[in-house]
Amino acid sequence: MAMPTDIGIVDLGIGFPYQSVEEKKAAYDFFRPLLKDAQSVEEFEFPAQYMFKDVPDVVAPDVDPVAWVLEKMDAFGIRVAKTHMSPKGIRAKAEHPDRFVLSMGVDPNLGMDTLRKMDQAKAEHDIVAVTCFPCGCFPQVAVDAKLMYPIYMKCVELDIPICINGGIVGPRMPSWPQEVMRFDQVCYDFPELKIVMMHGAEPWTALAVKLMLKWPGLHYMTSAFAPKHYPKDIINYANTRGSDKVMYCGYFPAGLTLERQFSDMPKVPFKDEVWPKFLRENALRVFKIGEALERSAKSRA
Repeated sequence: MAMPTDIGIVDLGIGFPYQSVEEKKAAYDFFRPLLKDAQSVEEFEFPAQYMFKDVPDVVAPDVDPVAWVLEKMDAFGIRVAKTHMSPKGIRAKAEHPDRFVLSMGVDPNLGMDTLRKMDQAKAEHDIVAVTCFPCGCFPQVAVDAKLMYPIYMKCVELDIPICINGGIVGPRMPSWPQEVMRFDQVCYDFPELKIVMMHGAEPWTALAVKLMLKWPGLHYMTSAFAPKHYPKDIINYANTRGSDKVMYCGYFPAGLTLERQFSDMPKVPFKDEVWPKFLRENALRVFKIGEALERSAKSRA
């Protein structure tokens, strides 16, 4: 059950550091109206701060954030990272097209504007996925809400997955939009859609496994979890019938250092045959990352 160290890991969730605390706080303004408790509003640098320690996401103004992240990726054997279509992410892909692919955040409350932006992002940046934070939308929007359905349709049309938070939300806001049972109806209505659950699916991990067994298009990534806290249901599923469904996502530097991730990782009891799928192969297949990298190389030839 030894973790391989030389396979060219694909990390499905790497971001870039902020260069001031003010920049960091501003990044969460989109859902700040949802927060009510004084600690979240007045004290925290980021809304889920109570859950994490020593978050490594602020660097000095003179540090190049792209070079900083690339150095960390090289140190831990990460060959390719999926990152957000932010200015830093766009720059990273432009400068290092063999190392980064992009995803776009979507807001179902924006209606047709979101669909137009998805088309534009695919055409201009060849995004490999979109991401949605149902509890963080303002107003909140459930996974199975009618506002989400045009986005699901567009994902099928563009042939890209959607990554959606599932389970109890970290920031102190209501969690009902991310109840895992809500994925069941969506998978029924969109059998061609590829969905990747993010951020744990707790406390409904057993239900998440049942739904992944049931629906071919439903998957899971380990975003925002240190390996020592991977849910047992998910580990057992990966080791049995779910070896093609579970993927690594490190969530660096927003919540966890890569040092923490890869010091914990070898202790995860995955079977030998599961490790390459978890760390690389599933991500390449589900997000068609290899094809995206080939298109990027051809466009620059």
